[in-house]
Amino acid sequence: MRSKVWEVSATLVRVALGIEKADLVIMNSNFINVNSGELLENYGVAVKGDRVAAIGEVSHTIGPQTHIIDAKGMYLAPGFIDAHVHVESSMLSPTNFAKVVLPRGTTSVFVDPHEIANVLGVEGVRLMIEESEGLPLKVFVTAPSCVPANPAFETSGAHLGVREVEEMLSWDGVVALGEMMNYPGVLATDPEVFGKINAAHRLGKVVEGHDAGLLGRELTAYAAAGISSSHEMTRKVDALERLRLGMYAYMREGSAWLDVKETIKAITEAKLDSRHACLVTDDREVDSIIKQGHMDHVVRRAIEEGVDPVRAIQMATLNPAEHYGLAREIGSVAPSRLADILLLRDLTRVKVDTVIADGRVVAREGRLIVEVRPPSYDERYLRTVKLHKRIEADDLRLMAPLEEGRVKVRVIEALEGSVLTKQVIEELEVRKGRVLPDASRDIYKAAVIERHKASGNIGIGFVKGFGFKLGAVASTVAHDNHNLLVIGLDDGDMALAANELADVGGGIITVDRGEVLSLVKLPLAGLMSTEEPESVAEELERTYRIWRERGCGWVSPFMTMSLLALDVLPELRLTDRGLVDTVNFRYVSPIFEE
Repeated sequence: MRSKVWEVSATLVRVALGIEKADLVIMNSNFINVNSGELLENYGVAVKGDRVAAIGEVSHTIGPQTHIIDAKGMYLAPGFIDAHVHVESSMLSPTNFAKVVLPRGTTSVFVDPHEIANVLGVEGVRLMIEESEGLPLKVFVTAPSCVPANPAFETSGAHLGVREVEEMLSWDGVVALGEMMNYPGVLATDPEVFGKINAAHRLGKVVEGHDAGLLGRELTAYAAAGISSSHEMTRKVDALERLRLGMYAYMREGSAWLDVKETIKAITEAKLDSRHACLVTDDREVDSIIKQGHMDHVVRRAIEEGVDPVRAIQMATLNPAEHYGLAREIGSVAPSRLADILLLRDLTRVKVDTVIADGRVVAREGRLIVEVRPPSYDERYLRTVKLHKRIEADDLRLMAPLEEGRVKVRVIEALEGSVLTKQVIEELEVRKGRVLPDASRDIYKAAVIERHKASGNIGIGFVKGFGFKLGAVASTVAHDNHNLLVIGLDDGDMALAANELADVGGGIITVDRGEVLSLVKLPLAGLMSTEEPESVAEELERTYRIWRERGCGWVSPFMTMSLLALDVLPELRLTDRGLVDTVNFRYVSPIFEE
């Protein structure tokens, strides 16, 4: 149990005066003071219990029982904070997520569990909170605001209305209203949308944003609703306008969304103040975390793009803490704050040596050194894929208005490393009335199969991109409704892939010529594995290796694929109810071009 500062303040005063002695003292560090923006030499830190008692000259706080760490030659920084992350995107449970991010310097995360909420509703959010209790990683929750993301065009496993959102906002550890993706509802002053926003404001909690592409008058109107942040930024101008409106600009570097390079130009080129800029991951897969890092990687990327290291660390510590109103608890190494501290071997390369959370050393040299208890799950959380019936190849056919020949079809064009898609017109062959994919042009059939209510809904379309030559790739991770998404070149393989995932409770599967080539099992809500992080990363890398061998050269292609059903991002998406024009918010019917 983390102490409250008012419970220990007198003790901290006595330690700072040297009357009582510290439990832990760090000596001789190059101290990164994010409060003043300075790098201070030969600085010490004294810790009592889980809080910082003093900084600077701290030799007077050392007693016979004090544990001393000599940080000579190393840099001392606050623990990194991820201001916006979906744990589910790592494919790990909260426990296993903590195991991989803590050794890389992340000590606090602000999570939006809307992925699991789309499957299990309020119960899923509670599951994530309860599992996170007692972890050495601090997990702050933002109440999902848009479940489903777009109820007019998709089927989700749950609906969270104003009543459910108000309930979640009242829970301990829920610090904000999660990303408000329904920006058309905000601009239309939809009563349900504003019921959720106003519930957060009444409780003095911030409202997180999601406003892809908005600029000018519409962005100003969105901010006027009291929405205080945005992570859907891909360009310099996106960051400029949001910072100028007083919003917190979240500069994202996930597995596939590599946006720091452009958005950071608002700081490095336009020279805007960085104090309302935060570095975030949003969506980062387990293999990316293990190979590249977590928030340490994002800070490194900002430094590589020209940000001063102290400012970059500020953007991953103090800035998000201030945004959420928690700067008196986390975000800096200063008296009375919780003792979340990093020792870095290299400042510009952000090499994490030692991680201290709540005054306790939890990781050294990339390894967790404290025991984390494995969770157990009720069977109902592990069997969430419910199909109307076994899928057959004929269920996935798309019939043309002619028997033989060619037909023009509206196709989703996926873009590497981008959350956006384009609508393109492609001419495809028709044989015996069926529209066929075209491997030579990387045009695949796509199907979204409803998997929450066994309704039998199947939306069918075509997608261009990726490059792999495979019978089928399928997943139960399909933001945000997380229905069963299948793309491929062969209807039989696509049906096999869907049925196999239903049998194992969800995951990511690769099938070709009737053979399962790879399978990442994700039985927890069809989104997360219950296995150790290294095992999940190994199977995911095996999947990617097969995709690369079969022609896909993209970075993190799965992350791009998983957004094909996200019907709140431009321009064209596919849900279980059909093809959706997400610019004008209408169904595309028919999908054939005259």
